[in-house]
Amino acid sequence: MGATLIHEHILVDFIGADKISYDRWNREEVIKKVMPYLEEMKAQGVKTFFDCTPAFLGRDPVLLKTIAEKTGLHIVTNTGYYGAIKNKHLPAWAHTETDQQLALRWIREAKEGIEGTDVRPGFIKISVDEGKLSALHQKIVRAAAITHLATGLTICSHTGKAPAAFEQLEILKAAGLQPDTFVWVHAQAEDNIEQHIKAATMGAWVSLDAIGWGKPEQYVSLLTELKERRLLHRVLISHDAGWYDPAKPAGGEFIGFTALFTKLIPLLKSKDFTKADIDQLLVYNPIIAFTAGVRRLP
Repeated sequence: MGATLIHEHILVDFIGADKISYDRWNREEVIKKVMPYLEEMKAQGVKTFFDCTPAFLGRDPVLLKTIAEKTGLHIVTNTGYYGAIKNKHLPAWAHTETDQQLALRWIREAKEGIEGTDVRPGFIKISVDEGKLSALHQKIVRAAAITHLATGLTICSHTGKAPAAFEQLEILKAAGLQPDTFVWVHAQAEDNIEQHIKAATMGAWVSLDAIGWGKPEQYVSLLTELKERRLLHRVLISHDAGWYDPAKPAGGEFIGFTALFTKLIPLLKSKDFTKADIDQLLVYNPIIAFTAGVRRLP
């Protein structure tokens, strides 16, 4: 994998699950727009790129495969459904099918390919709204657990604040999964560092992944504290950057994938982060977090 960005986006379409379709964007235009940013990122040494756009939000396996072939990057896509934003991006059957039925859809993608292609997902991407989980979002988490047990794929959940993260961890525990099957996406939204410490100590992955949008100083503070607590081995970092938006002229403004290298890492080095620390975050943690394998509780 080499240096890896674990949470980025090439294209996102917010129109909603009931209206989205591939004819809303021209793949060649998307490629023309995104290529300079990917080449700029490659120049920083990145070899693997996790595209976290889920189904019904703009996931396009043909587009991603084409870009991978053009750039030489390892591009990893996902299976799963996105429940946040009040279920706007859930297909109708997500409301009516059981957790087992939803999981079978995701397992089929993992084993047979996505939508008739030979592209298979490398992780499970779900999302929940903040606060206490709705029954629907609990079902999505259970479906992710079932999918993990059948495929060994890691579960990344767009979450934010801590209460929803720990409720999901309890659901996964009840399903027999170890905490390290779970990536707490957008953990930087939680203000209380002790919640990050708690999750990392449990064995879950704490993902600080909106560096493209936030102030690098915030990340330096979080990462320094996690390092001092000897928990850097449970942390993932990325930009949550991009992306081509089909609803905007020429795809709208695009945020590149280099702030981590040009802004954050120099600040970390000024705080005595070593090359080994940086490699832990960008090379070794992604390998450990995303290597497929069923992780059951003893």
